[in-house]
Amino acid sequence: MAKGTTVRMWHRTVLVLLLMIIVGFGAVICSLIRLQIVDGETLKMRAVDNQVKDTVLTAQRGTIYDRNRKVLAQSATVWQVVLEPAYITDKNRDLIATGLSQILNMDKNDILKHTKKKTYYDVIKRKVESDVKDKIVAFKNKNGITNGIRLIEDYKRYYPYGTLASTVLGFTGTDSQGLDGLEAEYDSELTGVSGKLVTAKNAVGTDMQYDYEQEVPAQDGHSLVLTIDEVVQHILEKNLEEGLIDNKVQNRGCAIIMNVNTGAIIAMSVKGDFDPNSPFAIADKTEAAAIDKMPEGAAKTKALQQAQQAQWRNKCVSDTYQPGSVFKMITGSAAMEEGLVTENTPFNCPGYIRFGPKQVVHDWKRSGFGHLTFAQGICKSSNVVFMQVGALLGPERFYKYFDAFGFTTKTGVDLPGESRSLYFITNQLTPMNLAISSFGQSFTITPIQMITGCAAVANGGYLVRPHVVDRILDSNGNIVKTADTTPKRQVISKDISHRMSMILQQDATNGTASSGYIPGYRIAGKTGTSEKQEIKTSKEYIASYCGFAPADDPKIAMLVFYDEPHGSSYYGSQVSGPVFLKTMTEILPYLGVEPKYTQEEEKKLGTVTPSVAGQGIEAAKQKIFKAGLNSQIYGSGSTVVSQVPESGKSIPKGGRVVLFTDQQSGKKTVTVPDLVGLSLAQANEKASAVGINLSVTGATLSNTANALSKLQDISAGTKVPPGTVVTVSFIEPSAVE
Repeated sequence: MAKGTTVRMWHRTVLVLLLMIIVGFGAVICSLIRLQIVDGETLKMRAVDNQVKDTVLTAQRGTIYDRNRKVLAQSATVWQVVLEPAYITDKNRDLIATGLSQILNMDKNDILKHTKKKTYYDVIKRKVESDVKDKIVAFKNKNGITNGIRLIEDYKRYYPYGTLASTVLGFTGTDSQGLDGLEAEYDSELTGVSGKLVTAKNAVGTDMQYDYEQEVPAQDGHSLVLTIDEVVQHILEKNLEEGLIDNKVQNRGCAIIMNVNTGAIIAMSVKGDFDPNSPFAIADKTEAAAIDKMPEGAAKTKALQQAQQAQWRNKCVSDTYQPGSVFKMITGSAAMEEGLVTENTPFNCPGYIRFGPKQVVHDWKRSGFGHLTFAQGICKSSNVVFMQVGALLGPERFYKYFDAFGFTTKTGVDLPGESRSLYFITNQLTPMNLAISSFGQSFTITPIQMITGCAAVANGGYLVRPHVVDRILDSNGNIVKTADTTPKRQVISKDISHRMSMILQQDATNGTASSGYIPGYRIAGKTGTSEKQEIKTSKEYIASYCGFAPADDPKIAMLVFYDEPHGSSYYGSQVSGPVFLKTMTEILPYLGVEPKYTQEEEKKLGTVTPSVAGQGIEAAKQKIFKAGLNSQIYGSGSTVVSQVPESGKSIPKGGRVVLFTDQQSGKKTVTVPDLVGLSLAQANEKASAVGINLSVTGATLSNTANALSKLQDISAGTKVPPGTVVTVSFIEPSAVE
């Protein structure tokens, strides 16, 4: 072969080799660039995932307190049961599976499957209570099991007061997430930040032992301090539930108690409600039984879901209603603020107003009231008077105040599910629409809007923001955030606020709202009875009472609302008024509101029972006589052993103090008679006949002529010692609207 040819072949070979080297190294370099720069982070994460395993450590959910730092909701310690299969051998596998299946009430074969996994960490049951945890610890100790079973601390939500404020508090799900109420509204604050347990894996994918674990601690959630007072809440719920039963209410009842100056909600209740410890269980036993009897299927599932949603629904913020005559305090305040009426402005009420040939709106008293002043129109709750007041205001000014009092927007209360109101705007307020709107019908608002409007009437005209959470605390107790109590705006002047309060006090003393009258506390009140227009097949009503105290220095407002009462009455004065009275009578002294009695009230009020225990009979009788009371002796002894009422207890003037002179006589009892539906004279006669004392509240202290008893605090048929004081609430039957 020629030398030139050989040289060319050699050059060609070198070139080919050189190209192969370049291409090969280029591919390697490209791969390195792709692996390290383009896909580097992704591959790094995959490598970490192959080498470590993360287990979430649940943060402790924040506590919910009432305003006095009583616990309303808290996360208590429970346990996760964790298997460590890598430590479990064939020698103890069956022992562990058998023991845990019995303690945890689980299938043994399922546990056996878990014991054969290639891992050091496998959760088999969550939310295990401490008593079960103790059984597992005892089982491990008894059988000498040091590895293979672990117990990891976890948390479960508890509500120590059961149903108390359940529609306000809400509840949590299985993963401790807030599902309703404050638990949902403040879920991000309450939840905290979960931690991690990072476990390394070996080459075959099995978790490595403790030396290769790293724990990132969880950060506990923030806590809430509410404006709710547990004592007031208990009182409200007790009385609201009694009213629900007594009046055979078909569609639940609700009530709100608010500080008129700050918007702080002191109590909020809906009945019937549920137990947040078991939120998915139907609390209404009759309804629960009916659902249980249904055959399995879609219809039963739907019925269960509807029942659950209904009991969870917070009627105070999520339901709308026509407020009825309660709204007259708003219309009246607007007309007074505009200078259109004063307390003494005269009106005539023929019993109806005609708006066209077939358009007639009647007063609740069809015969009419004749000549009335504006203040009398409120106290008698004349719809005709307020239709005339609405006409004086006109569409523009009526809507102006309707908006200013906050009825066109949500209140912004810090609870989920607040509904919007439905109403006529200015150009929709025809003469008839305006007339009906002026006395609280033809539009719908929420109870929380109504009591917020009432607070503005009471507090000098300032529209406040209702709120349930007073402040948020971190896990160390430091304040993170406090509620803003700055008023939104002033809607009426302080002068008009005071004057309207005085009219409403007169209404609660001698008018349609007298069923809420409490001597000494200057109650300002207004009742409401509105027909539910959305129901066409039958007549259903909403009965409400809205008021505040003291009228001359307002502090506390309260709204009571019953939906579809089917008892002896459906009027607000007779259904909701007694509940308002009973609740306010209990909470005002507790909240530090001091009574101021008029001379007339003092004449009719009770006195304090003197202490005569341990004294001779004659000396005791003389002391009781000087206190303006009567005495009755039981027993054959010469010294008073005990007395009823006890020393320091309130007793009506002229009442009877029963003195027991031996141990046997002290066991004597009498049966409380049925004192409902009677006049004051009839009730006194029945009480006296059995030897008990009668204390009266409500309409009797202001007007005894036609008042009838509505409620008694000790049920008929109850056995009590003679001399026991039974309090009976009276209403004025004609005080309706």
